[in-house]
Formats: sequence, C-alpha cells, structure tokens
Amino acid sequence: MSVLDQLVARAQSCKQRIVLPEALEERTLIAADKALADGLAEIILIGPRSEIFEKAAQFGLKNIDKAIIIDPANSEKSEEYANLLYELRKNKGMTLEQARQVVLNPLYFGCLMIKSGHADGQISGAASTTADTLRPALQIIKCSPGITCVSGAMLFVTQTPEYGDNGVLVVGDVAVTPMPNASELAQIAVCTAKTAKSIAGFAEPKVAMLSFSTKGSARHEVIDKVIEATRLAKEMAPELKVDGELQADAALVPSVAKGKAPGSEVAGNANVLIFPNIEVGNIAYKLMQRLGRAEAIGPILQGIARPVNDLSRGCSVADVYNMIAITACQAMDSKL
Repeated sequence: MSVLDQLVARAQSCKQRIVLPEALEERTLIAADKALADGLAEIILIGPRSEIFEKAAQFGLKNIDKAIIIDPANSEKSEEYANLLYELRKNKGMTLEQARQVVLNPLYFGCLMIKSGHADGQISGAASTTADTLRPALQIIKCSPGITCVSGAMLFVTQTPEYGDNGVLVVGDVAVTPMPNASELAQIAVCTAKTAKSIAGFAEPKVAMLSFSTKGSARHEVIDKVIEATRLAKEMAPELKVDGELQADAALVPSVAKGKAPGSEVAGNANVLIFPNIEVGNIAYKLMQRLGRAEAIGPILQGIARPVNDLSRGCSVADVYNMIAITACQAMDSKL
C-alpha cells in the first residue's frame, strides 16, 4: 500500500471535519465531491448554497448534498464568530463592526470554526495566495505551543528505495520561512520530524540538518547557524535522532557517512532532511521532483496549532483530494 493509500485509509477510519472555504472553485468542488463519495472526511463548504449547487450541477457532481454548506452572510454563528474575532484582535485595533465584516470572508470564517471547535482543519489556496491562507490561521488559531514560525514540509516518494525510509523522504522548509534563524531552524526540524511520523508513517524519524559542510569540514557563519540549530533541536526534543551539520551525501549514503561522520546515528540513514533556508529547500525539492522524478506531496504546513493547509493555485483535483486526506490525518494527531 502506497503512502497516499495509507493516508486515505487512515482518514476514512476517523472522519474529520474539513473546511473548504473556496467552495465555488472548480477543482476544489470536484475534489470535495470525490471525498464525500469515498467517505474521506466530513466536508464543510463555505459559500452561498444555491451557487454551490449550481456549480455542482454544471460539473455533473452527485455527492455535494452530503456536505455541510454554510453561508457566512446568513449563518446563525456569524455574530458569535464576530465577537470571538473581536476579542482576539481588539488589542490590534479591530472594532466589533470590522470583525463582523471580516467574518464574511470564508477563509476567516473557516478558521473561526476551527478555533470554536466546530471544525478540525481547513484547506485553501486554489484561488487564494499563501498570505491569504496563512493570515487568518495565524491571527485566529496561532502557532503550536513552543513554536514561533510556520514552515512547509514536502513528502517525497522516490525511485531509490535504498535511501530514506524505503525511498520515502520528508524535507523542510520549502515554502514559508525564507531565512530562519537557529531557533526557527530547530523548530522546523522538530515539526518536520512530527510530520514524518504522522503523515509519512515513519516509526523513527532520523533528521539530518543539511549544510555544505560535514562535522567541521568547512567554516562559515551559515554553518554555525546549522550547528546551533542542531543543538537547540536536541534540547527541544531530546528523544529525537537529529544530527548536523551534514552534507546531503553524508546524510543519505552509508559509505560516505562512514568516512565523513563516523559514529553518527543519523548520517547515512537520514529520512528527514532539513534545509538551511527556503532558497535551498525550494530549489532542491524542484530538482528532486523534475530531474529525480520523485513524487512530491505537499507542501504540508506545520507549526499551526490546528491544521490549515495551502494549495498551489496550479493544483490539480488530485492535489486537493490528497490534501484533504493529509489535513484529516494532521487533525487526528493534533487531538492527541
């Protein structure tokens, strides 16, 4: 069974309430229809009911009537959510009247549902920017305890079973924090290891903090940041197997690791790779995807107290469907 098949099966086993605030977007609505048909999750669509059903008929969809459909303009919860948003944002200058207007935005409405315990996760981005997806999540749901930065992990299913966990690797950050400091990089490492367990199903994440040096083979301030981040990650999660600084070959190839990092529990066996900044991460993952023909799943947002995920505006129906499964699995783990 593939990683995605496992995620789908797990999501089906314990249906979570997943909000799709871009309910009138074609790919999102088609994916919602398939998710409802497959029993993947309890789907909550935000938008005008009549327009959603008009779109569903246009696309030939048969299962949208199984979704919960909420229009913020006439929802009985809108005033409750406006008051909640006002309490959360009044110190930033928001008035109650402004909150009432903001609640009409489906992305905010969905996050307020999650904050109120009326939903378990949210997915947007097919028709919105990453900033629009993250802003309500950070203002309303906020970061997990002990975490100050959001990051994006990518799950790779490669054609090289000798590396990672039978060819599967989880990497981060590839999507959110451009230039993390040592503390943020440590947080990214710990969060990505958690994603590796909950999404990729790794029994034991082995985290390599990547650089262009292995164990002092070069000297530079950017290497010092990785070394400090490794130390901080070990403090944050003493049980986690994490090592650095490591070059990519030392992290992945046992024969190279023996010469460059002898005695390391991670070197040569890493299944989680942490990039020193988003520039490196984004370039590396696209090269892995295109030249290495690895299947890329994500990015999966991490560090938020409850799951909110971002899609690419170039996403496919399959991408939306898979992200529903991923978000459902994240929601289950966030309750533990």
